Amino acid sequence: MTKIEFTKPSKDWNEALPIGNGRMGAMVYGGVSTELLQLNNDSVWYGCPKDRINPSAKDSLPLIRKALDEGRISDAQELCAFCLSAIPETQSHYEPLGNLYILFEGDESNVTEYRRELDLHDSEVRISYVKDGIRFERSIIASYPDNVIAISLKSSAPQSLSFHTQLSRGKITWDLGPYQKQVYRHPNYNTYVDDIINIDDMTYMTATSGGRDGITMGCAIKVISQGGMFQSLGNSLKVEKADSALILISSTTSFYDDDIKSAVMDTLTRASRKSDLWDAHRKDYKSLFDRTSLELPDEEAVRLFEFGKYLTISGSRKGSQPLNLQGIWNKDFDPMWGSKYTININAEMNYWPCESLDLPECHLPLFDLIDRMRPRGNEVASRMYGMRGFVAHHNTDIWADCAPQDVCLSSSYWIMGAAWLCLHIWDHYSYTCDVEFLKEKFPIMLEASQFLLDYMTEENGQIIFYPSISPENEYRLPNGESGCVCKGASMDDQIAYELFDRCIRAEEILKTGDPLVSEISEALSKIRKPSIASDGSVMEWHEEYEELDPGHRHISHLFGLFPGHTIDSDELKRASRVTLDKRLSAGGGHTGWSRAWIINMYAALGDGEKAYEHIRLLIEKSLLPNLFDDHPPFQIDGNFGLVSGIIRMLVGETGEELPALPSKWKDGALKGFKIRGGKKVDLVWKDGKVIDKKIY
Repeated sequence: MTKIEFTKPSKDWNEALPIGNGRMGAMVYGGVSTELLQLNNDSVWYGCPKDRINPSAKDSLPLIRKALDEGRISDAQELCAFCLSAIPETQSHYEPLGNLYILFEGDESNVTEYRRELDLHDSEVRISYVKDGIRFERSIIASYPDNVIAISLKSSAPQSLSFHTQLSRGKITWDLGPYQKQVYRHPNYNTYVDDIINIDDMTYMTATSGGRDGITMGCAIKVISQGGMFQSLGNSLKVEKADSALILISSTTSFYDDDIKSAVMDTLTRASRKSDLWDAHRKDYKSLFDRTSLELPDEEAVRLFEFGKYLTISGSRKGSQPLNLQGIWNKDFDPMWGSKYTININAEMNYWPCESLDLPECHLPLFDLIDRMRPRGNEVASRMYGMRGFVAHHNTDIWADCAPQDVCLSSSYWIMGAAWLCLHIWDHYSYTCDVEFLKEKFPIMLEASQFLLDYMTEENGQIIFYPSISPENEYRLPNGESGCVCKGASMDDQIAYELFDRCIRAEEILKTGDPLVSEISEALSKIRKPSIASDGSVMEWHEEYEELDPGHRHISHLFGLFPGHTIDSDELKRASRVTLDKRLSAGGGHTGWSRAWIINMYAALGDGEKAYEHIRLLIEKSLLPNLFDDHPPFQIDGNFGLVSGIIRMLVGETGEELPALPSKWKDGALKGFKIRGGKKVDLVWKDGKVIDKKIY
């Protein structure tokens, strides 16, 4: 249950196996003739920081509000599109680092006993096969302690290992067959490379991302062979008739280092002198992975749980960037949705299980990004809206850009990105009880609240945040006109309520005496509570509109059910069930991450049978062969959302016993799960009843 196994090489990226150490990731194909590692570095992004604030925004805001007040939805949306959209409209996007090809001599005939696996327990990809009576073995790791990817190549017979390397940056070649049979060699290998040279037993490659003052990246490999003959030929490193070999990969960018070449070369030199690379890697990894364990009579669910935990540790470590839409496993130079940080649910979902898994250090990269966003969000609040505080819209990038992304009427003009992210600050505190962390981050929470205080308006004693949208849905007016931009959305109310409440609770702990807290407290009582529509569902907007897409993937108006807590009455929970039934009967849950959110919502409702049903549907409909979540295409948030759902089914946030246990999981055990208040819980259950419990 802690292995993902194949009996043949990967035919494409969706069958390759991921490894990572936070900053650097790779997808391992496991070919016989050609091994391919498709490489990422978390800081390879297009261009440089840009000032994208639309100069027409501040003056247009009163006009947009007036149009909404008068019911002129189309006029309001046209003004949003022209005056609130950023210039240029698009933020930076994430890009691949490159590819390493290891091209072996010989063809693919007489190959037997092929096996390829990702060992989640040891964080290691292994490939083995027998060819012409000789067993060949590969082991690949991504070491956090030594900041390298390491590839061990071995054979059972002396002088039987012959290969050459090609480090490159371009599109993945279509021909991974025997090198000797290739007529068109290295097609598109180095489309996006500036320089590539051999230096002794190393190949060093450098490239610059597109756009003004783009990020410069450096990547190098070092080949160490035992026995046989080694040659440096052109930009290849060639090994003939060796007994074994070790290949090390290192990379960095100008985002992290001034002297890229020295940083990369020094890292490789240090790693090459170590005899305990694998031991140090396993010790580091297992110190995180082994903190929690899960036993269920459901092999697939346990494997996906362990895989999600593996991806958290592999993709988000102290000092790295946070997990974006694809984490550190993106193959495209123009990826879907830019492989950015989409913060109207997706980036947040990536970190839903983090604290419960007792992996608080893996949460830290998200807070580093929030720190970088704060000054840019201050500037957007001031120049775009004429307001105080910290605002972000529905996307950001490595440069912490907080201006709107795209000209998308159903998503771009949403102002709750910073507010939602700041709820993660409270979550980290509530699971770790780290008062110093809360003290350090509390000003960010206050600034996100301060913007909302300035942005809000009040009508009939109730607060309204507008213009806004309900991500990423549309409604239909009685006259047949459709709209997205609105005067009040339920999700906004729920997020604002949660943030204001957490600020008040943080002040009770820290006792800072900040006068803003009294403003927050006064506003909290005026935030509109979730309302129930005439059909018994939770209202998505302040007006009871007809939904244009009743099976929409976003179920934003149930934020207060999960991950929030404002939907807490029996009446609202019944309305939440009606809402879920409506979405699902109209085709909802058709994307992997949306199905994962639904699992969490049913768990929050205490409905284990429904939660389990959607786990099965996610497995059947939304997983790629390598178990990555399929939006489609691949999007990593569903992997983490699934883990969060399993946790919520088995243990509540404060230690509740089996709050949504399905009948299929009547026996099981869990160990080391973290709960709010800084404690851990172990549970053992039999026939659906807890027979042993420990909170410590």
